[in-house]
Amino acid sequence: MQHDAQMNALFAHVDGVAEDGHLRRLSAAFARFIASLDEQAPDAPAVAVACVVLSELEGRGHSCLMLADLASEPSQLLGWSEELWHGVLAVSGPLPDSVDGWRALLARAPQVWQVDAPDVRQPLVLDGARLYLRRYWRDERLVGGKIAARAQDLGTPPLAQVRQWLDILFDQPTRDGGPDWQKVACAIALRGKVVIITGGPGTGKTYTVASLLTLLFAVSPQPEQLRIALAAPTGKAAARLKQSIDKALEGLAAKAARGDQGLPLLELARRMGAARTLHSLLGARPDTRAFAHHAGNPLEVDVLIVDEASMVHLEMMASVLDALPSTAVLILLGDKDQLASVEAGAVLGDLCHDAQAGGYTDDTIAYAQAASGVAIPPGFAGAAGALAQQTVMLRHSHRFSGPIGELALAVNGGRPDLAKACFAGDSGGQLAWSVPAQQEDVLRLALRGRADAPGGYQPYLALVNAGGEGHAQHDDWVRAVLHAFESFRILCAVREGEWGVAGVNTAIELRLEKEGLIRRSEWYVGRPVMITRNDYGTGVFNGDIGLTLRDPARPGSLRVYFLEGENVRSVLATRLRHVETAFAMTVHKSQGSEFRHTVLVLPQEGGAMLARELVYTGITRARDFFTLVSPTQAVLFDAILRRTQRASGLRGLIGA
Repeated sequence: MQHDAQMNALFAHVDGVAEDGHLRRLSAAFARFIASLDEQAPDAPAVAVACVVLSELEGRGHSCLMLADLASEPSQLLGWSEELWHGVLAVSGPLPDSVDGWRALLARAPQVWQVDAPDVRQPLVLDGARLYLRRYWRDERLVGGKIAARAQDLGTPPLAQVRQWLDILFDQPTRDGGPDWQKVACAIALRGKVVIITGGPGTGKTYTVASLLTLLFAVSPQPEQLRIALAAPTGKAAARLKQSIDKALEGLAAKAARGDQGLPLLELARRMGAARTLHSLLGARPDTRAFAHHAGNPLEVDVLIVDEASMVHLEMMASVLDALPSTAVLILLGDKDQLASVEAGAVLGDLCHDAQAGGYTDDTIAYAQAASGVAIPPGFAGAAGALAQQTVMLRHSHRFSGPIGELALAVNGGRPDLAKACFAGDSGGQLAWSVPAQQEDVLRLALRGRADAPGGYQPYLALVNAGGEGHAQHDDWVRAVLHAFESFRILCAVREGEWGVAGVNTAIELRLEKEGLIRRSEWYVGRPVMITRNDYGTGVFNGDIGLTLRDPARPGSLRVYFLEGENVRSVLATRLRHVETAFAMTVHKSQGSEFRHTVLVLPQEGGAMLARELVYTGITRARDFFTLVSPTQAVLFDAILRRTQRASGLRGLIGA
């Protein structure tokens, strides 16, 4: 009876913490479910607390719970005050204060499978000093095992032919006189079954891949039969990938024709088809987590290129690797310093966390020299693991060399003093920092941008309200409206509150209506919307952004128009069920996008979720102008000093 009373008190307290917004209701429910499997066990209160923390961390992107964090005080990890954590301890009773103590306690729990013990399909897995939900343990093992195997699977490319083609494709010295890392990346990619190409915005990741595609066609005995697939996590990122690669290939076509027998590059490239979302590539099925393609029905590809890989969560990466034939080459592109996926895992960050250092062995350096003619400097030599030998970081930005690039580097380097100096030292108007700010500052920017930086939503709404005047074709007008809208965007660090997506979107709508630019209703002309769930019936996917405009063929009807490259497609507005207004969007949702003028809105208070990766990602969405809006200076500085560290066992599995 006393045990039952203790468990009831614990769950009543946990429910109260969830009611106050410090915990997901799901975390409380999950802990209650696990406890129900063995309610009378003497360790049940401690197991329940571990489950609360594990589930909560999973919701914040961690793939496991480190017992060392649990043995100390996980309040900081959870974003709780010490008082809040001590309140849980007051009803749970004493908890182990060491890793060994927690490991012994969890190993006794019937709900926990300890790796290497008999497996009876328990929902929790204890692997060394890490506690997992079973499916994340399985996914992590699959990703680690398959990536490690691919990193070890090295071939013997025709060095003379590779060197000849790389000299044709990269026929100009680098601007800074340093090593041509793009050329090195192409050489490295040709010898293995996996390659990771990472680098910040403007470092030429897609141009490098276009050069690599040219090289693959050139050295293939039957290039017309080479099956290449392009994919990205979101529809917008996929469209941008294809558009960027097509543009780069057009520029490389003349070089490709200079080879010994000439290479009809554009004709070969047309066989690739459109870039697709990963869900579409794998054959997602409505209302299920299963895909049509898996180990028993693998993808029919020879080369798979995945862009914006930092957005790919652990479960999706496991599905991709499960469906990819062992003979195919996997090429991952992404910025390791960007925000990781919203869901559990920081896969790209784990796979190439030390890419800055290189760590190349003598064999890798000798191969790169022979295949590309590039001498990797001694400072990048080392003895890192096998995957590091297949990882190349591009280090020279062709786009971010001015104030925006300097600000991004200062933030990424954890230097708030340098970040402040970037704002103060920019006399060209590329940067602006509104602090201390009110919501009114956001609304002024939303309407007209700022004096020295074009933007705001008034220009695109003026086009909307003018109709198709001056455009011979309706699609030309729609395209112009969409381009005008896509030139400016407000990004928020959080979803809720006055400074979050919900509050800012509502405030912007009210201001635009007051100015006579829109007439609000459930669906109205000019409304920008973001798709929040994949809908295979209408062909729209999570993260796609469209504009609501009149249907010229059906007076009184509204359609939502989407831009895919330069192609316009539309869906009847009433057919879209999962959408939200998108004058403002989260930084997470902006990944894979670029805007001429980007406004980043920070909340009044920071917290565990507001870290330098988020600020860096927001800054690097800006092409020409960046404006920061923050109620206080401290919230920016605190974010720059805080790094996101997601618990994971993936590095150990790949030998990193």
